[in-house]
Order: sequence, then structure tokens, then C-alpha cells
Amino acid sequence: MKTIANAFLAVCLCQSAVLAAETVDLKVGDKAPTFEALDDTGKAWKSSDHVGKKIVVVYFYPADMTGGCTKQACGFRDKLGDLSKKGIEVVGVSGDTVASHVLFKQEYDLTFPLLADTEGKVASAFGVPVTPGEKKVNAKFKTGKEEVLIRNVTTARWTFVIDKDGKIAAKNTKVAAAEDSQAVLDAVEKLQK
Repeated sequence: MKTIANAFLAVCLCQSAVLAAETVDLKVGDKAPTFEALDDTGKAWKSSDHVGKKIVVVYFYPADMTGGCTKQACGFRDKLGDLSKKGIEVVGVSGDTVASHVLFKQEYDLTFPLLADTEGKVASAFGVPVTPGEKKVNAKFKTGKEEVLIRNVTTARWTFVIDKDGKIAAKNTKVAAAEDSQAVLDAVEKLQK
């Protein structure tokens, strides 16, 4: 009986954690949460060091080295010059580890920070749905090397634009991975008019 009670309590706690994450509903005009996570160099990336200096794009994605996520990351890589000219800084966030991010950046020549949100805390602060549970990605690299990448949480694909005042200027919860960088550029151009 005690085992059943403990299992029930564990389920309730898990549901509470998911519900708590879902209760955050940032809207355009709301103050963006401050956050910190390890970047792909293993150093702390603090939003307070970036927000207010530039427009910051925080895009959440499910996993390194997967089809849609690779298209999304490469789209930002390819448009980074246009985005930088508009005063925009890009940062990607997923539940992947620092080591996974290093491999992903090397494989696709990504030139912007990727944050390791391995517990889903950053995603939850933004209200992005987080699915707990270990996931494995079998990654094959250009060199022919294969590696299994493991993550403990998977986030939904959402994108936020934070203006220089630290407010949410745009929010997209229905991101088309390959078109996300252009959608961000269009949204910022519209805001700057």
C-alpha cells in the first residue's frame, strides 16, 4: 500500500511541475524573465549581460542533430549577418548537454551561442512546454563518426524576441523550423518601423 501511495504522490508531483510550467503565459509587452544557463563553451550565459544592449532572440528547440532543429539552426546561421545589422543577437536553447552543443556547432559551423537547459528551467520560465524523460539521438557526423546524444528534457519549438527594454516584443508558438530566422527578421523590421 505504501508503494502505491508513493507512486501516486510521484505522479501528482510530476503533474504539478508540468502544470506550473504551463501557468506561465508570457504575452507581447510582458517583461522577459531573467535567466542563466551554461553555453556551448561551458560558461554561464546570463540574460542580464545581453538584454538591454541588443534585441535578443531566444529560440527553444527540441534537440541537436535532428532534421527540423538543424534546419532552424542553419537558418539562423545563414541570416546572422542580416540579423546583426538590425542589432539582433541570437541564442538557441534546448535540453541538450554542453557536449552535445559543441558537436552540433562544429558539425554545422554555427556561430551563435547554444544554451544547455538540461533541467528545463529556462524553458519553464518562458512557459515553453517541457517533456521530461531521457531521449537518445543517434547522430552521424560528416566525418563518418557516429555518437549517441542523450538529453533529459525535450522542449517545444518556440521563439521569443526580447526588445532593448527587456520586454517580449514577439512570441511564436507555432514555429516553422526552416523559416524561423526570416520570421524573426520580418517581426523585428515591423517593430522598427
